Amino acid sequence: RGFGEGTVNQHVCIIRPSAGVDSSFLNYCLASSCGQDQIFSSFTGASRQGLGLRDLGSIQVPLPSLAIQKRIAAYLDASCAAIDAAVAAKRRQIETLDALRASTLQRVVTQGLRPDGPLVESGNPWLERIPAGWSLVQLKRIAEVHGGLTLGKSYEGEPVVEYPFLRVANVQDGHVDLTEVSTLEVPPAVAAGVTLRAGDVLMTEGGDLDKLGRGTVWEGQIAPCLHQNHVFAVRCIEHKVVPHFLAYVTASRYGRDYFEATGKRTTNLAATNATKVGAFYIPLPSLPEQNELVAYLDAEFGRLKAIQGVIGKQIDTLTAYRKSLIHECVTGQRRIGEAELAAAGLAP
Repeated sequence: RGFGEGTVNQHVCIIRPSAGVDSSFLNYCLASSCGQDQIFSSFTGASRQGLGLRDLGSIQVPLPSLAIQKRIAAYLDASCAAIDAAVAAKRRQIETLDALRASTLQRVVTQGLRPDGPLVESGNPWLERIPAGWSLVQLKRIAEVHGGLTLGKSYEGEPVVEYPFLRVANVQDGHVDLTEVSTLEVPPAVAAGVTLRAGDVLMTEGGDLDKLGRGTVWEGQIAPCLHQNHVFAVRCIEHKVVPHFLAYVTASRYGRDYFEATGKRTTNLAATNATKVGAFYIPLPSLPEQNELVAYLDAEFGRLKAIQGVIGKQIDTLTAYRKSLIHECVTGQRRIGEAELAAAGLAP
C-alpha cells in the first residue's frame, strides 16, 4: 500500500485476489493461526526451507460473501490498530524504565545516594567532579586483571584434564549465560593460572563496541571453570573495592563512555586490552558505602525488573488476544454485527 507499482525478486510471491475476494480479508486469513499452520506445514528443504507456488495455492481459506469479508477486514483493521497502539505504549513504558535504570545507575556510582552533597574536583577529564570523601583510582591499583586461555595450543605429551571454560558469548550485560558451556582439555598446571574464582568480575575484551568491558560478577556457578583469553577476570583487592560495585561502574554510562572511547575499532568489531582495562579510573567511596550503594541498586533494579515483567506479561496477553481475534473472525467463530462495528468505532 502507498508505493504504487514495483517489482519483486524470485523469492517473493505475489498473491492477486480473484473477483469476489477482499485482499485485506485474505491477508488476515493467511496471518491467522489456521493459515500459518498450513504455511509452515508446507515448507520444504533441509538447510533452507521454502514454500512452492503449488503448496501456496493449496492453502485453504474460509470465504464468506464479499460484503462480510469487507466487514470483517474493517473490524480487524480497527481492532488490531487499537491493540498495536496499546502494545506500542507498553513497549515505551519498558523503554522508559530502561532509561530510568540507566540514569539511576549513573547517578549512584558517580554521586552516591546524596546527589546534593558537596562535590570536589577530581583533576580527571573522565569524571571531573566526585563526592567529597571519594577518590578516583585506576583499576590496576585496586584489582588484578587476569587474561584467559588462548585456544588452539597443543599440549602433546602432557597429561590433560577436561575443564569447562567461558567464552565471550557466555558473558552478557549484567549476567552470565551458562546455557551452552564449552569444554577444553589442558594440563592442570595451565588450568591453575586461568581458573576463575568466586568474586571475579568478568569483562569482555572484544566484540561490538557497546559490549567492550561489560562486566558481571562470577559467583562460582561452575567449579573449576576456566576462561577464554577474550574474557578478562578482574580480581578485586578485598579491602579496596567490592566486586559488585565495580561491575556496576563498568555498566554505567561513565564506564561505557570510557571503553567506547578507548576501544580499538575495526570495520565491524572493536577491542580493548588489559592495559586499558587497568587504566580505567574507578570512582571509589569507602567499603561500607560501596556495599550500601550495591544494596540500593540491587533493590531498585529488582523493583524495576518486576514492573517490566508485569508489563511484558501484558504485552504477551495483548499479542495472544490479537492472534485469537483474527482467527475467530476469519473462521466465523466471532460474528461481526452492528454492535461489534460500533464498538470498534466503525459505522454499521
